[in-house]
Amino acid sequence: MRFLAAFPPTASPPPPQARRLRKPDELEIVAFERTRFTSYSACGIPYWVGGAVEDRDQLVARTPEEHWERHIDLRLRTEVTEIDVSGRRVRAHDLETGNEYWTSYDKLVIATGARPIRPDMPGADAAGVHGVQTLEDGQSLIDTLTRTGGRRAVVVGAGYIGVEMAEALLRRGFEVTVVNRGAEPMATLDPDMGRLVGRAMAGMGITMVDDTEVTGLRTGQDGRVRAVVTKDAEYPADVVVLGIGVEPVTDLARQAGLPLGAHGGLLTDLAMRVRGHEDIWAGGDCVEVLNLVSGQEQYIPLGTHANKHGQVIGTNVGGGYATFPGVVGTAVSKVCELEIARTGLRERDARRAGLQYEAVVIESTSRAGYYPDASPMTVKMIAERNTGRLLGVQIIGGEGAGKRVDIAAVALTAGMTVEQMTALDLGYAPPFSPVWDPVLVAARKAVRKVRETR
Repeated sequence: MRFLAAFPPTASPPPPQARRLRKPDELEIVAFERTRFTSYSACGIPYWVGGAVEDRDQLVARTPEEHWERHIDLRLRTEVTEIDVSGRRVRAHDLETGNEYWTSYDKLVIATGARPIRPDMPGADAAGVHGVQTLEDGQSLIDTLTRTGGRRAVVVGAGYIGVEMAEALLRRGFEVTVVNRGAEPMATLDPDMGRLVGRAMAGMGITMVDDTEVTGLRTGQDGRVRAVVTKDAEYPADVVVLGIGVEPVTDLARQAGLPLGAHGGLLTDLAMRVRGHEDIWAGGDCVEVLNLVSGQEQYIPLGTHANKHGQVIGTNVGGGYATFPGVVGTAVSKVCELEIARTGLRERDARRAGLQYEAVVIESTSRAGYYPDASPMTVKMIAERNTGRLLGVQIIGGEGAGKRVDIAAVALTAGMTVEQMTALDLGYAPPFSPVWDPVLVAARKAVRKVRETR
């Protein structure tokens, strides 16, 4: 039996998982990878760029040599250009030699990942303009930062990648400007919480330009970027990083007639099998997933999901059975000392899902207020109006704030109400938390708000 993996995603390991279950003489595994790297943490790239991670190889979980040792026919620098579903084969293009050839399959995994969104505007492809998605992207950016004589960096976009890259550039000694189309940074948060992030970033010395559309990138006679242009101003730049977001790479799937969702990602069943296709699976940043809170399909490209997809797909291809039930939308990030986390629904998500809700915001501290280095923390909690069911939580604060979102993620997965949450037996000691953890303080306030509306 031949198992093909088209572009293994950076964080998802279906071939190794399948190999653990099936011997080489039982399952031939061929994996195509367009770049020279495999099985690495793309999430770690901003920290490599910023210097917190010293060496690129620290981000690599499994080298090509390790795949080959496991009897996986890994073909680097090879791009799949066509999927022939009816013929059960793929066309591959060797980027080194230029050769093209067809390879047949019994089972196929599509893991084409995502790509940074590049705006359709003058100068978007100029030298010095970088997206950050692969190790090669990261190396290219570091090379630019090392060579450039100037110290002015502009980040376009203020999502997760945008704020993480703003921190990385700041740590490298650049003057950082963030140009953001939204009224506040971090559109994955509600506006009131995003506003807190913007104020904190400005306090770090980052110039925040919100509610502003980039119209072009001005270049010099040498073809290198010189400025980011908006309707009303120009922002000088020696390097530009695009943090607008990513989109699923599903061109091959679309051309092959495979089912795509509203966000452009592949649609799969619980076993990560492409819907309507018995022997084709898909996982990682090229698929849409079920949000367990809203009940709607959503595009959430995160390494945690991709890794779980790989385990599920590898198990199923290898003859076992596993499922991926969905997500609650948990994410955590940081910019310098500020930790940012969210899970579940924002207010606009709840409205879109037709849910009536109440939202509360509380201020607390990461430790007992009298304990040294207790840092302020803001928690926002959203609960369904009549039932009190937890719908979402957002947290912004200093050290110790971000991972508290996991409490809410578990509660969301379990379908708990905010009243049930108040009884959670969480760990307490002054170095770790106030007597009432901030998440539970928010839950108590949400309980009172829900009761008032009944």
